[in-house]
Amino acid sequence: MQLTGKGSLIASVLAAVGASVCCVGPLVLLALGIGGTWVGNLTAMEPFRPWFIGLTLLFLALAFRRLYLVPRVCLPGTACADPRVLRRQRITFWIVSTMLLALLAVPWFAPLFY
Repeated sequence: MQLTGKGSLIASVLAAVGASVCCVGPLVLLALGIGGTWVGNLTAMEPFRPWFIGLTLLFLALAFRRLYLVPRVCLPGTACADPRVLRRQRITFWIVSTMLLALLAVPWFAPLFY
């Protein structure tokens, strides 16, 4: 199975959410006023965090490879032949990558704020 650039970004977003659910999830829920003993159960995902971080970085690397390293094969007149499409995909990649890396870094920086 070969992931497209868009598929790799979606997979990396899901992996980053999995990696941060143990730490960011309870903070977000408490900030929204949602509480309860079940919120503490979200920390049960902490042992899986390194795996999710690895998956996030793997999928981001696959998206980077697809957008920058693999030559594009497009038929004239198709959407992928338009250079504006590639430019938008690259901009989206960098925006999503920045947000994901910030999300992954929250557990290390969160203790500074509380």
